[in-house]
Amino acid sequence: MAIVEIFKAILLGIVEGITEWLPISSTGHMILVDEFIKLNMSKAFMEMFFVVIQLGAIMAVVLLYWKKLNPFTFDRGVSIKQETIEMWFKIIVACIPAGVIGILWDDVFNALFYNYQTVAVMLILFGVLFIVIENYNKGKRPRVNQLSQITYTTAFMIGIFQLIAAIFPGTSRSGATIVGGLLLGVSRTVAAEFTFFLAIPVMFGASALKLLKFGFSFTGPELMILLIGMVVAFIVSVISIKFLMGYIKKNDFKVFGWYRIILGVIVLLYFSARTVIG
Repeated sequence: MAIVEIFKAILLGIVEGITEWLPISSTGHMILVDEFIKLNMSKAFMEMFFVVIQLGAIMAVVLLYWKKLNPFTFDRGVSIKQETIEMWFKIIVACIPAGVIGILWDDVFNALFYNYQTVAVMLILFGVLFIVIENYNKGKRPRVNQLSQITYTTAFMIGIFQLIAAIFPGTSRSGATIVGGLLLGVSRTVAAEFTFFLAIPVMFGASALKLLKFGFSFTGPELMILLIGMVVAFIVSVISIKFLMGYIKKNDFKVFGWYRIILGVIVLLYFSARTVIG
């Protein structure tokens, strides 16, 4: 396998690790990167790769938030942290809308909406929403300042926003759920953390489906590319998550809104021009 393919896998892992957690759409970035840096792999492998590489990103959340995610303590025997168990039930409730729709109609929505027009429109739309919501919330105190204060109703409503991201590529799963959280009166840090936790069952489920569809008969180069992408995504995700949580403690999400709008315009102009020329 050529060394250039390894560098491509590393770059794709970097893009995944940054864009999966910042609310700027990993899909929007991946389709642009894929235009210029194409791995010399089959189409079936690439469809699987772009989903399963997220497992590396997920492990970063597990590492950084293990104390909050682990429902068991082992001091003087095994005991269960009731608050953590309740949080996991809320996560499951929030994942129901996207989980049900994803299992039943994932291929249908991909066929209908996986195109540059949808990606560009959703990048711009949710970019505008970030700016509008942050302006609306300016000076207001959030109602929910701890994960334990998220109700089952709030969790389900955040799950509806996650469903929007599951249907329309370019929305950004983290972007949609954070927007939903902010609209529902959740603080920026709690909305971001809950978004990270929601990603665990969603991405594990999506990766499992893609792996089952692809099968487990990897060639040596395919397995190496996948592992490199996942490891790089893991390392970069750790850095990205720490950066985001530090940033939003002192700043709002408007900068990400403007970035999304600019990226959406770039996607729209680039692919429109390519269509006209080609």
